[in-house]
Amino acid sequence: MKEMSLKQIATAVNGTYHGDTQKLSQEITGVSIDSRKINTGYLFVPIKGANVDGHDFIPQVAENGALCSLCEHPPTDIDIPCILVDSCLQALKDLAKYYRSTLNIKVIGITGSVGKTSTKEMIAAVLSQGFKVLKTEGNYNNEIGLPLTIFKIKEKHEIAILEMGISNFGEMHNLADIARPDIGVITNIGLAHIEHLQSQEGILKAKTEMFDHLGPNATVILNGDDALLSTITSVQGRPPVFFGLSDSHSVYANQIETKGIRGTTCTLHLPEETFQVKIPLPAMHMVYNTLVSAYIGHSLGLTSTQIKVGIASAMPVAGRNNVIKTDSLFIIDDCYNANPVSMKGAIDLLADSETRNIAILGDMFELGEQANELHREIGTYAVKSNIDLICLVGELSKYMYEGAKENMTTSQVFHFPTKEALLEALPSLLKPHDTILVKASNGMKFAEIVGILKDMNI
Repeated sequence: MKEMSLKQIATAVNGTYHGDTQKLSQEITGVSIDSRKINTGYLFVPIKGANVDGHDFIPQVAENGALCSLCEHPPTDIDIPCILVDSCLQALKDLAKYYRSTLNIKVIGITGSVGKTSTKEMIAAVLSQGFKVLKTEGNYNNEIGLPLTIFKIKEKHEIAILEMGISNFGEMHNLADIARPDIGVITNIGLAHIEHLQSQEGILKAKTEMFDHLGPNATVILNGDDALLSTITSVQGRPPVFFGLSDSHSVYANQIETKGIRGTTCTLHLPEETFQVKIPLPAMHMVYNTLVSAYIGHSLGLTSTQIKVGIASAMPVAGRNNVIKTDSLFIIDDCYNANPVSMKGAIDLLADSETRNIAILGDMFELGEQANELHREIGTYAVKSNIDLICLVGELSKYMYEGAKENMTTSQVFHFPTKEALLEALPSLLKPHDTILVKASNGMKFAEIVGILKDMNI
């Protein structure tokens, strides 16, 4: 990471330094909240969790080479300097905000109810054709993960692509205050986290808190096909850039030809440039992701050839529309998370398959009082999409089963109370060359089902 001395850190977090004053000028080599990941010269930030207090590991990180630790109570019998703060969590955010202010780098902030990660990955694939890029890894997109991602930015990096995830009001305000995006992207306003945000209007309000802390002369890029985002006419006195499938937008796609799990071809229309692309990843939402990525690449000076190469190089992410081909099955691994919008999109993709199609669907969480009805709606949608076999797993998914049975077409529909019950039945339900969608909220742990399907011989 870029140089940052203990004196600068103490000032940035409004902390009190305890230790050898001759070390105040020494610079840290990294930041970690995990004692197991401490390397020589690191700053340790001990976070208090529900079951573990990071302060208990300060002696261990001292032995492992940490240069300094933050702490919330005066240190005793510790061999390394400590910086006393009121809250280590707040200090982590304050330090990341300070570190971001020292960086001469363009930051792209991405949020939305659905598609943050796949959009981030596509943007990174495109921009990597001309820039040294750092992107959010895994689910490091909240008030702990975002600061840790920012600390990974090095002087060699030219662009940072930061995923920004929230579940309540005020969180996006805090994330944007740390990240200060130069380009802000909102993919859509769906129903994710509606339990806390109450309505889609509440989700819009929470997501657009990003606008409170954009960088000077920032560009805002919004999904113009989204009913709520399309109502935004000005951000910081400037019109946003809208993308979508309508030629009324300044960035749009047409001549779209879907090839099921093999991807999509389409024509992209950017300001002053039009060209065809082949998108290797399946699902219609990848067309939207491609539009955003192409526009950002174009605006930063990449050629159409570089943009097309970047799009073609995009790789799937495990748990997110990741198509896995085994000797006997096609598996659509989309089990990282789920909400009503992404469920319908995944079902649409499955319905396009050229073989017998099977949906293994589980509970969607954080839907509040609307949960039962929204699950019932998905069951109805699945049978009306003519999915051949629908396997529903979990307590909430019994409402999917009800919706499916009430609107029965030619589909076979089963409900299983547990994953174990499903897995026991699967061998007798599957046939060679089936295409299988696996999707549920992450808490259902459907990655286990994907793993078993990968090893299954039908």
